Amino acid sequence: MEPHGTPTGAMREITDRALDTAASAGADYADVRVVRRVEESVTVRTGRVESIASDESQGVGVRVFAYGAWGFAATHRYDADAIDRAADEAVRLAKGAAPSLRHRVSLAERPRAYGTYATPVREDPFALPLEVKVADLLDADAALAVPGVVSTASTYAAQREWKTFAATDGSLTEQVFTHVGAGIEAHAVKGSEHQRRSYPEARGGRWQQAGYEFIRELDLKGNAARCGEEAVALLSAPPCPEGPATVVIDPSQLYLQIHESCGHATELDRVFGAEASYAGTSFLTADLLDSRFRYGSDLVTLVADATVPGGPGSFGWDDEGVAAQRTTLVENGILTGYLTSRDTAPRIGRESGGTVRAESWNRLPLVRMTNVNLVPVPGMSLQDIVADTDDGLYLTQNRSWSIDDRRWNFQFGTEIAYEIKGGRLGRILKNPVYSGITPEFWRSCDAVADERSYVMYGNPNCAKGLPPQCVQVGHGTSGARFRGVRMGAGR
Repeated sequence: MEPHGTPTGAMREITDRALDTAASAGADYADVRVVRRVEESVTVRTGRVESIASDESQGVGVRVFAYGAWGFAATHRYDADAIDRAADEAVRLAKGAAPSLRHRVSLAERPRAYGTYATPVREDPFALPLEVKVADLLDADAALAVPGVVSTASTYAAQREWKTFAATDGSLTEQVFTHVGAGIEAHAVKGSEHQRRSYPEARGGRWQQAGYEFIRELDLKGNAARCGEEAVALLSAPPCPEGPATVVIDPSQLYLQIHESCGHATELDRVFGAEASYAGTSFLTADLLDSRFRYGSDLVTLVADATVPGGPGSFGWDDEGVAAQRTTLVENGILTGYLTSRDTAPRIGRESGGTVRAESWNRLPLVRMTNVNLVPVPGMSLQDIVADTDDGLYLTQNRSWSIDDRRWNFQFGTEIAYEIKGGRLGRILKNPVYSGITPEFWRSCDAVADERSYVMYGNPNCAKGLPPQCVQVGHGTSGARFRGVRMGAGR
């Protein structure tokens, strides 16, 4: 598996040893992941290189199903003794956990997993000289520094992961993932007021499963001056008006709305209470599936799709060996599915949707988002939706977010709002904040843009579990319009 992959033969000794030891110790089923990961990042602040960092990690994680329970153990060593100890420990932990189970665990069947997957990469980010990446950030950062901007930041990062998966059912897969991301931001200050404008996305930039060609396509330098100018202009802009309003939400904000109010809400382990101690449960309880619960309007169809080329949450197989697939979560506004695993799916009478991943070799795989996307609706472009809006607000770029433990009540702030009058974008407004109740908000959707404005955004830091695990997830959306949204002005 190139680039820089580890030959299958070298991994087979490790995986075979772990699986044989686990089976001998009493495991009914076992799987093993051998993972190596490298990362690099560069940060430029206000014209100076602030940091250049790199990291590497590798190890083996052994998961077993024994005595009706899961057990997991890991080691950073590849020698036989270390592998044996990890496999034995996993079985011992499963045996210890079994008496405390509230529900009998059963595993959904799946076909034997076998094959390879690799991110298509045209320009290898790890082969590119560091000087080139630093120079690109310095150029973008310099272009941010328009009059009135007091500080700037430009960031770049890349991750590559090699993963070999094997299981006692004969499964064996090898995958190589390459993720890259970059972004810029300008800060303007006047007295006690601070304004920020970001591109192409706040919170660390936009990520994709790709090579450095994706960073070039973002054109950070070409979008920098506008970023800086809008940060300065926001200082003297009027505040966003309060009260109900029609809002058109740009993909750069709507993707996070999808992430927080649909993606997390449809994680089936969360629905069953397994996530309650960290980030809450979900209002989308399993009984709502049979009752055809109306999550949104007829225009709202949301899917979890791990097959999207370049999607941050795409793969060949998940960390249970389930093949990548497309699962409908909400169809024409009706709840139709969840993000599932081999042990949660049987509880609702289904097969696993292939949405289980772990942050690293030393973490137990969990139900995670893949690419949770709002499906475009043919007919109107995002520009057409604006032109069709007589009086409203256009919201873009996330600034803040808050959502309750059940994913029911939420509040989001965006960096900027543009007034819509007579179907045209007008003056800018500062500190826009909107809030709502998740199903009421999605039911108020009366327009979804077509594929012409469809963009895939990535979140490299989606956290879940204890200890917390962060994985890459994606969200594709084309933008949409919502009626009667509660608006206000923050600080």
